[in-house]
Amino acid sequence: MLMNTYIATGEGANRYEKIPVQIYEEPATAVVTVAKEIANLIRSKAEKNEKCVLGLATGSSPIKLYEELVRMHKEEGLSFQNVITFNLDEYLPMPKESEQSYHYFMHHHLFDHIDIDPANIHIPDGTLTSEEIEKFCKAYDQQIESAGGIDLQVLGIGRTGHIGFNEPGSLPTSTTRMVYLNDLTIQDAAGDFGGKDKVPTRAITMGVGTILKAKRIVLLAWGEKKASIIKETVEGSVSDKVPATFLQTHPNVGFFIDIKAAEELTRADRPWLVSKVKWNDKLIRKAVIWLCQKVNKPILKVENKDYMDNGMSDLIKTFGSANKVNIQVFNDLQHTITGWPGGKPHADDTTRPERAFPYPKRVLIFSPHPDDDVISMGGTFARLVEQGHDVHVAYETSGNIAVLDDYIYQQMDIAAAFTHLVGGDTQTMDAAFEKVKQIIADRKPEDDEPEELLPFKGALRRAEARGADRYLGIPEDHVHFLNLPFYETGSVKKKPLSQADIDIIVKLLREVQPHQIYAAGDLADPHGTHGVCLDAILKAYDIVCEDEWFKNCYTWWYRGAWMEWEIEKVDMAVPISPSELSIKRKSIYKHGSQNNGPAFPGDDPREFWQRAEDRNRNTADIYNKLGMAEYEAMEVFARYIHKKGTK
Repeated sequence: MLMNTYIATGEGANRYEKIPVQIYEEPATAVVTVAKEIANLIRSKAEKNEKCVLGLATGSSPIKLYEELVRMHKEEGLSFQNVITFNLDEYLPMPKESEQSYHYFMHHHLFDHIDIDPANIHIPDGTLTSEEIEKFCKAYDQQIESAGGIDLQVLGIGRTGHIGFNEPGSLPTSTTRMVYLNDLTIQDAAGDFGGKDKVPTRAITMGVGTILKAKRIVLLAWGEKKASIIKETVEGSVSDKVPATFLQTHPNVGFFIDIKAAEELTRADRPWLVSKVKWNDKLIRKAVIWLCQKVNKPILKVENKDYMDNGMSDLIKTFGSANKVNIQVFNDLQHTITGWPGGKPHADDTTRPERAFPYPKRVLIFSPHPDDDVISMGGTFARLVEQGHDVHVAYETSGNIAVLDDYIYQQMDIAAAFTHLVGGDTQTMDAAFEKVKQIIADRKPEDDEPEELLPFKGALRRAEARGADRYLGIPEDHVHFLNLPFYETGSVKKKPLSQADIDIIVKLLREVQPHQIYAAGDLADPHGTHGVCLDAILKAYDIVCEDEWFKNCYTWWYRGAWMEWEIEKVDMAVPISPSELSIKRKSIYKHGSQNNGPAFPGDDPREFWQRAEDRNRNTADIYNKLGMAEYEAMEVFARYIHKKGTK
């Protein structure tokens, strides 16, 4: 398995934290704890014939909590008949029946599945006119007070530090009101709305002051995208620049987060500063890299004094001298570098990341979307082919919703012109294209992808992927389009992963029986597709883990377009020459629909090829500054070892 984040424990480990934080391996474990607290509160109130007033949040963070509460209702008899709820916020304007509305969200995930009295449900109204808003907001706060105040408030947190929709600048005394959304908040919501321009710019939200009146507050946060703001909220100073820091002033608040969201807390990021740690190779590497970057020295130039002055004397005591630590880390990092990602034949592979044999290897590259392979590992992809390996590539989803209407419109015009030039069946094609063009013209911004468009867009992305693979030298029968069913909804919102998805992966694995697998081990994809695809692969591994071929298969995780592996997590670094970087760039160019303004660019304004090149060059620069050889660029991978089956 990949390296787990080391979390310092013991007395003083959380000395920098100003809010109680509980860290869990997985969100599913954390929400069980919170759900039990809520259930106990509901039951204790019911025994006293009292109402239990809950403040509820929306967004991705509380979904698993609501699933657990629904399960407790259905399987354990938890009743919500004495529960009154007040939701934090709602977009404005927003019809209640819209799938993007928080009214829809709450009924879909919770209210429709429990026995709560509909009269006890309160959600801000997104259909109000400007003249009605102020009166409604005052009444909302009054309703909370009349109910006895909120007993327990559930919160998520945005990357701006907003709680509810209280953006930077919100005052600690603020009450329920209309607010304008921060640009970063709008960007983060763009995936749910099918584009940034479709996200409402206003909302109604409970104020910070309203939230702070709750008797108990619990905040949920999952994933590395929340790590930075969690650190700032928990360890930073109270400031209206980060409204969540006002929670430091509350007497009964608790944060429930997973390891990924905890990664930047001091006890996880620099555990040696707060507690005596159990050193292992990866943690030593992490600490020494941090020290090198702090004192601006390559590994082999760091001195005893540098260790002593920066809270790392424990390593000197363990090794005896800075020199001994430095040499170990230098060699450790040096051994990650290889120009032979598939293994170098007839070479001593003792310190190489990949085995020399078998050679050539059957290689299977999984790509969540039809361009992640070349964006994330295009140079390594080209190197594997050049070095004679039998490379297969599998595109897990069609990527059909990530094609702008205007782009497919242009392609149809080109196809129609070509058909006319060669004297094909122009009448049938013209009629079909005109029908599709009319569908595009009639489509409203809030609509999901029309079913008639999806096959065209899927075919376009398959053609682009084949073009890139053809350029890299992959035979057509080695290109696999899996079209996992979870993705095929025509909407940004996807279906849950099913056995049908997993079976498709299993079938391909057993057909190819690879010696090497590359896949996106990346949960930073803002739309979640990478995470679901990774989950499908891991569940497939659980099925094939006893197969003989799997016991001799190495898995290498790459990261998607959004960020790179931290150097301390790298197990294989593949140098990319200027000419190979050019090959990678041209491979990405083959995906024309994703260049010059892709449908879902995320919050990075650069084109995908620019992100990839900048990232690869930056990785090479880090290695260089640590004292390694100077390369043009580098692609890096972390090795995954399955708990069963793999040697």
